[in-house]
Amino acid sequence: MSDREFHCDTCEGVVLFEAPPCVDGHGADCPELVCTGCGAAVLIATFAFRAPRLDRRRRTTRPPHRQAA
Repeated sequence: MSDREFHCDTCEGVVLFEAPPCVDGHGADCPELVCTGCGAAVLIATFAFRAPRLDRRRRTTRPPHRQAA
């Protein structure tokens, strides 16, 4: 089991969270955690974002520059 300390809203403090036995095969990296104080469950979610694609078309003309009056 993996042990981590996080703030629990129910316990109103920093308490030990542990990962229960994971049936999904995540092992120690299971995103589901349970508060050892009150039993509240949390889910640690991570997201991976792809880099945005740049527009392949290039501008051939530049916009005119503005001058102060």
